[in-house]
Amino acid sequence: MGTRRANASWRACQWLSPGWSSGRVDCNYELMVSAAVPLALLLDVDGPIASPVTRDVRPRIIKDLLRLAHAGVPVIFNTGRSDTFIREQVMAPMIAEGMPPGTLVHAICEKGAVWFSYTADSVGPLHVDGSLAVPKAYADDIRTLVAEGYAAHMFFDETKHAMVSVEQRLDVSNSDYKTEQARFDAQALELTARHGLSAFRVDPTIISTDIESVRLGKDLGASRAVELLAQQNIVPQAWRTVGDSRTDYAMADWLHHHDHEVKHVDVRPADGVPEKPYQILTAADLGLSAEVIHDDAGAAFLAKWLDTVVS
Repeated sequence: MGTRRANASWRACQWLSPGWSSGRVDCNYELMVSAAVPLALLLDVDGPIASPVTRDVRPRIIKDLLRLAHAGVPVIFNTGRSDTFIREQVMAPMIAEGMPPGTLVHAICEKGAVWFSYTADSVGPLHVDGSLAVPKAYADDIRTLVAEGYAAHMFFDETKHAMVSVEQRLDVSNSDYKTEQARFDAQALELTARHGLSAFRVDPTIISTDIESVRLGKDLGASRAVELLAQQNIVPQAWRTVGDSRTDYAMADWLHHHDHEVKHVDVRPADGVPEKPYQILTAADLGLSAEVIHDDAGAAFLAKWLDTVVS
């Protein structure tokens, strides 16, 4: 790539001060260039990290994420989830487990529209790209639609800043939810036309439906991830992207297109593995059965990478 690859040690205040995202440094710091970073992780959350059934993250995964980050592997979450979800289900357990001082983790939320960073001691400013937000009038109509016709199977996610998301209730089976989801998606699409939202799409997942700007996506998240690391003078020699849906491949697509070495891990390959110009890994590559999916597969890959890094 011809770009200097470096790892940096830093004072946390440099990256968590309000000015760092605009290229300014608002506190004194020491920056020391050391060995090149061999690997960075760009992780979808629902599926590979958080259980799509319980929505929480198992302690083993939290521990291995911390050990990888402490070993110098950049850990970046790239998710459709809100910053509130990341704070409660990922950040809080990491800090409670004993996040090493100075360890910085980045969270890119709502498919690139929202992002923030955190250490054990501080949470950086929340950045929201308002130009990508769904209009309030449309969000209000979706909230009403859910309350009046779908509340028994799904709920309106009040924590989103840019997207509109409706999610399966925990007390409802996925098969029952998906029946109602199909009806909801059709009505949500009708509402986008009624509001004249040609630049927005309805994007269903296995446990939710997102209504979002067509500019959002895991590729935008990948772009933001590279920028965040570049502000630390970190350019990884290789990336591993991890997801559970076909849209998650956009992370690796973007990185490969911009000449980064990347392999993609698919933790739910039963949907079909597409042909790509980069290597795709599944649980089978670890000698595991086809039944090992979602966070079971995610945990297995984290353990594998940890073993490689610390060995």
